[in-house]
Amino acid sequence: MIYNDIRRKSKEIRIGSLCIGGENPIAVQSMTNTVGYDELYRQMKSLENVGCDIIRMTVPDMESAEILKRLKGSDLKMPIVADIHFDWRLAIEAARSGADKIRINPGNIGDISRIKAVADACRERQIPIRVGVNGGSLDRTKLDKYGSPTAEALAESALENVKILEDLDFDSIVVAVKSSSPVKTAMANRIISKSCQYPMHLGVTEAGGGMMGVIKAGAGIGGMLTEGIGDTLRVSLTDAPEEEVRTGIAILKSLGFYNKPSVNIVSCPTCGRTRIDMIPIVKKLEKELEGIKVGRNITVAVMGCVVNGPGEAREADIGIAGGKGEGVLFCKGEIVGKVSEEMIIPTLIEGIKNIDKDS
Repeated sequence: MIYNDIRRKSKEIRIGSLCIGGENPIAVQSMTNTVGYDELYRQMKSLENVGCDIIRMTVPDMESAEILKRLKGSDLKMPIVADIHFDWRLAIEAARSGADKIRINPGNIGDISRIKAVADACRERQIPIRVGVNGGSLDRTKLDKYGSPTAEALAESALENVKILEDLDFDSIVVAVKSSSPVKTAMANRIISKSCQYPMHLGVTEAGGGMMGVIKAGAGIGGMLTEGIGDTLRVSLTDAPEEEVRTGIAILKSLGFYNKPSVNIVSCPTCGRTRIDMIPIVKKLEKELEGIKVGRNITVAVMGCVVNGPGEAREADIGIAGGKGEGVLFCKGEIVGKVSEEMIIPTLIEGIKNIDKDS
């Protein structure tokens, strides 16, 4: 994996059955947005099925801690992170209920004795703590010092909270600093990456929905990843959690950082030479490939014309270059036949299955 050549060397942390940091793959996270055991179980199962690696759920009361315990006793395989705000007793109860990680902001848990109680409960059960600081919840002292939630304010707050835990002899820590600004987020994470060796969780909080949300998340998270920063990520969209996971996986795939076998589509942007209906073909192919699991990485190309198609996509395992109402089929840059336009997608799907079977 190219990423490991540039990756920041972070401490390895175990979260349930999963390890992050070190040379472990980047994990994709999401967060549930429902309540009740049945609803949470269904949503978590759905998220597992689309490739989510770690799931976070809010634990605002003791009833939720009990639901967490039941979820940990189910057939769910993903590590579950308990999201805690203000009430230190809920953090301890979540640890007792089997949470694989606790997310807190030590600054809003209370005095040092309460933070120590949480750290002790987590240490006893070998549960890591994620120190989370967001632009919208920055403490008053930092706002007074810096005037606004600047990158420096965010980083300083996170590092101070890390030191609180370290002074309590707790070092199974994950650091997460997020802002709604991709630039501030990247700047803050850059500071932290040079100041400690703990794994870092990436995200642009409150990115929004639709195309703009995806772009903000991709710009912020992608920029940090290319600098070697990041061990886990969440794409915070105003959308279904499954879309967060799909987008997170797409970000990793686009950078060549996704570690699980998958099908990658390469397609041209179209021009005046295009003689097949490229846009709906690619959209339909993407939809068809969502449910296909493969044993190795496979690249499939859909190119608009034969002028540059096979040459530009010569590394593709299989591909189509459009002609007038037909497609030229090629493998590794070599033309092997022709298919009618309506048979392009079935031919590519069958070709992918055959490549996977022969690998």
